[in-house]
Amino acid sequence: MPESEVGTPTVSAPATPGTPGAPLFTSLRVDSMSYDRKSMPRCKCLPVDAATWGAPHTCLAGLPSPDVSLTRKLGAEFVGTFILIFAATAGPIVNQKYNGVESLIGNALCAGLAVMIVILSTGHISGAHLNPSLTIAFAALRHFPWVQVPAYIAAQVSASICASFALKGAFHPFMSGGVTVPQVSNGQAFVLEFLITFNLLFVVTAVATDTRAVGELAGIAVGATVMLNILVAGPSSGGSMNPVRTLGPAIAAGNYKSIWIYMVAPTLGALGGAGVYTLVKLGAVEGETPRPVRSFRR
Repeated sequence: MPESEVGTPTVSAPATPGTPGAPLFTSLRVDSMSYDRKSMPRCKCLPVDAATWGAPHTCLAGLPSPDVSLTRKLGAEFVGTFILIFAATAGPIVNQKYNGVESLIGNALCAGLAVMIVILSTGHISGAHLNPSLTIAFAALRHFPWVQVPAYIAAQVSASICASFALKGAFHPFMSGGVTVPQVSNGQAFVLEFLITFNLLFVVTAVATDTRAVGELAGIAVGATVMLNILVAGPSSGGSMNPVRTLGPAIAAGNYKSIWIYMVAPTLGALGGAGVYTLVKLGAVEGETPRPVRSFRR
């Protein structure tokens, strides 16, 4: 690029995300889960050929400020969690009310598709955590600020309760079908919930924090993992993977059977899955130009 063009954007605006040929998320934004990954200065364009970040540089494209207020994040997190709990709980309720019309595959699809669409629609605002265990795990591994954890969990819990009572009003008296309770021993249910949440957070950590992962497919990868986990563990433990997936329906139905399993096991599994991926992920290669984070961004 000629020196005369320094400071002048030369690349046209990218296609609208979600359109054919366009990325699912707009690129070159800071990961909302990785609050401390601020390698770029906050300027209106991306420096691409400067010797140091503070030196004059060539602009690749005009960029908006990546900052999103906490209020907007919490609003997106509330709506996203509401959609997830409503869909994931409605499947089993409809299954109970209409004599198995949904089936296990239908229940898995309800939860997996809900996760996918919420990530694609709100991931760039709040990071689409949707799960207190995920929020805690990312904070523990320094991908998310601890100071925002209580607010995120409050949004997730309140959304779960609101969604559950909405379902209770719509499907009463069949709310019990949406409660995740063990169909096996407590020990077996604990192990299953730990393992499936481990699997989920291993995948989420890859697509949300590693710039080498295929971030454009984040929503599909995480949604597919949720579906797979429910197909494996749904008949035994309910396939919760998420404390608020169990808490809201339990409150609405008044059924707290073995609820401690669904508070403790997913949180431990999340810490394990996120921690293991952090240990095994590839380190930076000397001389390699880091790629921008591509998913779960704001």
